[in-house]
Amino acid sequence: MYAQSLSTWLDRRGIHFSWVIVAITFLTMLTSSAALGLPGVLLQPLSKEFGWSNDQISSAVAVRYVLFGFIGPFAAIFMERFGLRKVITIALVLVAACLALSTMMTELWQMFLLWGLLLGTGTGLTALVLGAVVANRWFEKRRGLVLGLLTASSATGQLIFLPFGAWLIQNYGWRMSVIPVFLCCALVAVLAFLLVRDRPHDVGTVAYGAAPDSVPPPPPATAQMTMMEPFRVLLGASRNRTFWVLAGTFFICGLSTSGLIQTHFVSLCGDYGMAAIPAASVLAMMGAFDFVGTILSGWLSDRYDNRKLLFWYYGLRGLSLIWLPHSEFTLYGLSLFAMFYGLDWFATVPVTVKLAGAEFGKERAGMVFGWIFTAHQIGGAVAAYGAGLSRTILMAYTPALYAAGIACLFAAVIVFMIKKPVKATA
Repeated sequence: MYAQSLSTWLDRRGIHFSWVIVAITFLTMLTSSAALGLPGVLLQPLSKEFGWSNDQISSAVAVRYVLFGFIGPFAAIFMERFGLRKVITIALVLVAACLALSTMMTELWQMFLLWGLLLGTGTGLTALVLGAVVANRWFEKRRGLVLGLLTASSATGQLIFLPFGAWLIQNYGWRMSVIPVFLCCALVAVLAFLLVRDRPHDVGTVAYGAAPDSVPPPPPATAQMTMMEPFRVLLGASRNRTFWVLAGTFFICGLSTSGLIQTHFVSLCGDYGMAAIPAASVLAMMGAFDFVGTILSGWLSDRYDNRKLLFWYYGLRGLSLIWLPHSEFTLYGLSLFAMFYGLDWFATVPVTVKLAGAEFGKERAGMVFGWIFTAHQIGGAVAAYGAGLSRTILMAYTPALYAAGIACLFAAVIVFMIKKPVKATA
């Protein structure tokens, strides 16, 4: 009722209801990314209060990354079976409950349950697949722009919540830092329940840019798929060299971003005498550059060889990670790192999606990318635990930074094992 009334009201003013769906999806992915990034500023406070080692806390974060990745290939099926509104609402309620309960945890197994199992499941349902589904269902035109904006929402979540979370930790304790994210999850869940609908014809309209008299498309093949379908797609894709190159480079992408920097950067800065608030502010600066870089990457991917773009993205990221331990963690040094690293944090996503689509076709590209994204999250899990182990045993993050930087340089080279996509003729 609310969605139909709002759609009619907006239509009279020349505004398409699809932008409401984009706004709620943006907020959903933003709050999910904030929940994912929050443990990065909680490593040291939790270690001080409970005596847990860095690798113990990191292992719970690693479980979260693995679940976050493995749910991706199945998320599209859930959205077809149960609808966008139910999936978004349930996911946000799950994340909110996880955050609220985490303020009462006292044992390490509780952290594994809450931040590993529940948070991994909730955020996995609202990962990049959600953005792709919304862009394809609600937009006939400007899909690339919409997908770029929704992908960049993760950077926005980091930009808004992490510095504020660090300030709350410093002044009121770590438990207070989860309250803003919890409240946002609850608010967006209510908005999703009231306003989100599955397809344009549910509110009596057509996709943005479609002809007014266009016939609603038939239910996609995903609606009839069983839960075994992602495994069949994986079996078929595994016979293709391009799949392994994309999965391998995306594994390195996760190894060098979310698992390493997003999880351990604040703790790394603390080792060099930097307080949590300025360290989180540098992360926010990366998020600002990433917001620009991701949207720019989507624009570039339509105009240049995507393999060459990946070469530059991974190459610059690798060099920046190798240089980071030598930056002396000054304002100038960290600002330089934030710029080079931030510009290509999520810039690899639009390019990788396009290469997957060119190789596997539109029908299978989404599910194939779901498995490629799984490789990304496995890489994130390896880095989250490995960097924490390095900090515990060697008392330094430097070996993990060097390893990730060298891996990025390797990824920059192997992208040319992908054959150049053939341009469609008129």
